[in-house]
Amino acid sequence: MLNIPIEREQKLAHWVTTQLSSSTTAITLTPIASDAGFRRYFRFDTPSQWLAVDAPPQTEDSRQFVALARYLNQYGVGTPEVLAVDEAQGFLLVEDFGDELLHGKLNANTVDSLYGQVFNTLINLQRCPDNDTLIPRYDQNLLHRELLIFSEWFAEKLLAYSLNPHDDMMLAQIFSALETSALEQPQTLVHRDFHSRNLILQPNNGLGVIDFQGALWGACTYDLASLLRDCYVRWPAPQVKNWALAYRQQAIATGLLTDVSETEFLRWLDWMGLQRHIKVLGIFARLHLRDSKPHYLHDLPLVIRYTLEVAEQYPQFNAFTSWFKANLLPLAEQQPWYSDYNLAGENSRAGENA
Repeated sequence: MLNIPIEREQKLAHWVTTQLSSSTTAITLTPIASDAGFRRYFRFDTPSQWLAVDAPPQTEDSRQFVALARYLNQYGVGTPEVLAVDEAQGFLLVEDFGDELLHGKLNANTVDSLYGQVFNTLINLQRCPDNDTLIPRYDQNLLHRELLIFSEWFAEKLLAYSLNPHDDMMLAQIFSALETSALEQPQTLVHRDFHSRNLILQPNNGLGVIDFQGALWGACTYDLASLLRDCYVRWPAPQVKNWALAYRQQAIATGLLTDVSETEFLRWLDWMGLQRHIKVLGIFARLHLRDSKPHYLHDLPLVIRYTLEVAEQYPQFNAFTSWFKANLLPLAEQQPWYSDYNLAGENSRAGENA
């Protein structure tokens, strides 16, 4: 259950009533699922096509959210309409896309068709022109800061592992290689959380895109890695490779990519996905320890699986793989959330919900 001070919820309800010029009948807000940030979403009786949003200005940038929603929609990305916003209070009224998450519709029979639809949306997103006043750079400093979340929150705070100078040196070399790979790729708009729980199927066969407010200008494979190695659903590696190469062809055909080789493109995808999953290990730990959102812990075994499966394919990451298995994995195995990472995600496809 979502929890905000009752006084703030009452203020939000009053603000919604004012924005809609409703009758004097009090609006009752009903909380719905939140994302990993600090925004809170509510439905109410009238009108059903809008969501009330509590976005505390201390942590959430409503001006950026509104600007990005309108910018992305202008270029064919299905972001929600914003009816009203009060930046000072952190209140918004946004279009309600419903509850038909892509995640709940994916199975062996539907995934090819649905991912084809998602690929078209991703192409539109990546074709958005650069706007450096609106879209920050996904530069090396930010890539590095993200990777340090793993060291602090996953290794040290969740698993209680003390990094020594040798560990720090090894991780610095691995992180540097991943950062370099991200920066050498063609740079496009990056949603930064482009996965099955942030994509919503619409009654008109459109695809709604949410949780885009952290968008950056960065590596062209980042969102593809988020989708194909989704932290909440897993597909067989050969299938993922086929989809990745199909997307490469589509990106070349639309002018997003030059004729980069299949081998190089797959390496870009692997290394970008590895950066993301190392970071996510830290983020999920932080969501539990700092933000009191323990349910993300149950997704850690799948993220560990992605991390090790990719790292084991490249000799450049042998030291990291050996270190992780020797030092962190035994500690993870003692945690109440742990399950065999080798089997993680096996029940999250072919009609099974993750």
